Amino acid sequence: MQGKKKYQEKLFTNFQLSDRVPEDNFYRRLKGQLDLGWLYKSTAEFYGSEGQQSIDPVVFFKLLLIGYLENIGSDRRIINTVSMRLDMLYFIGYDIDEQLPWHSTLSRTRQLYSPEVFKALFVEVLKECIKKGMVSGHRQVIDSAFVKANAGMDSLEEKKILEAGELYVTSLKEEEEPGDDNTAGSNKTHRSSSDGDARMSTKPGKPTQLNYLSQVSVDGGGNRIITNIEAHHADKRDSACLAEVVAHTIENLESALLEVKEVVADSSYSSATALEYLEQQGLKGYIPNLGPYKIVREGFTYDADQDVYRCSQGTKLEYKKTVLTHSGRYKKIYLSNRKDCSGCVLLATCVGEKTKSVTKKITVTADKPLYDRMHEIMQTVKGKRMMKFRQCTVEPVLGTLINFMGMRRVNTRGLEQAQKCMLMAAIAYNLKKLLKFCTPKTAEPMKMIRKWHQKVLETLFTRPEHLYYAIT
Repeated sequence: MQGKKKYQEKLFTNFQLSDRVPEDNFYRRLKGQLDLGWLYKSTAEFYGSEGQQSIDPVVFFKLLLIGYLENIGSDRRIINTVSMRLDMLYFIGYDIDEQLPWHSTLSRTRQLYSPEVFKALFVEVLKECIKKGMVSGHRQVIDSAFVKANAGMDSLEEKKILEAGELYVTSLKEEEEPGDDNTAGSNKTHRSSSDGDARMSTKPGKPTQLNYLSQVSVDGGGNRIITNIEAHHADKRDSACLAEVVAHTIENLESALLEVKEVVADSSYSSATALEYLEQQGLKGYIPNLGPYKIVREGFTYDADQDVYRCSQGTKLEYKKTVLTHSGRYKKIYLSNRKDCSGCVLLATCVGEKTKSVTKKITVTADKPLYDRMHEIMQTVKGKRMMKFRQCTVEPVLGTLINFMGMRRVNTRGLEQAQKCMLMAAIAYNLKKLLKFCTPKTAEPMKMIRKWHQKVLETLFTRPEHLYYAIT
């Protein structure tokens, strides 16, 4: 007999979320793993003693986590999604007939709390990963990615003349070292009227847009746990961020008595300042030098005893002076004698056809020993292996954050707010790793093997002819 369902809404019903959400549900397991009770004390300073009650801090952070776990970039969509999901309602502690917070409350509360509260939550989750043995701390892999700002290119406006002049003078003092990227000149004369902290930047083959720069440290222990994440201006060089990123990573791991010994990064982090910092901290770096660095000068040999360069024709380029750059670094200048070069057949190709000079000039950074030592490290078997290790460690993490954890674009404005968004994305990422690590392995395959083994033994002992053939 064919069935036909007739629906009539009940006036009263007996319903409990805890009965409807399965034990192995992700958000149910996350609710049991995540203890956020300490947030009440940490956020008490942001509230007064009078007025209406605001959103519960624990509920607020759980709602934000849902947004990043589900790759939802809109506060309004977070509330709409939670209202239709029983497991999410159970996770935040709301019943099906309770009114959820208004979506604008999330935005206001996000601005109310300081970045330190978000950082504290990140560190707490990181500690849980460390307790489970998911973090080694010995080797840290660093990389960066642009994150689209909440502002369009049509919001750009020209800066005031005096302010632009001051920025231009400041830009002249910036050091140009091997490994540094040139800042887009338009950032010195224009800024976004919507988000003053956003900066114009671009990647090869892609259009210029307003971005933030996300710096990420990933533990090299194998579980790819994020140990530090922070926001920077998009026109800042990776090499200028290295010291700050490493220092914060070490600080995050020190509380668990984990010591960082090796730092792995790509060539964009190479600079004299960065390499000097690693040596001062006693850290072993694996950072390939960029193109401008030359281990040898083609057609010239260096005599360390006399501190001179010699060309293929035997002409000496003697050391003349050391120049102090505006950034505090030094460069050494070597010049040849005019008489020695005037009649040389290679003068046009050596000096250049367009220049009228008859002397050869070689400028070498005084920090060349730093680059030379790093070059030797990168030529070793381990150095080459570290570059492949970097690709399979930190790049998948960045790809996951951008494509699946809501970090393709920040839904806030300002560098401080962008920092909060990146921290929440990293917290959601580490929590997913933590729950996956804590999930008990299924024993079903082993049960099947034991059952098969028992059946074989029973057959051998009950049927002697099988035992005979098995032995022979």
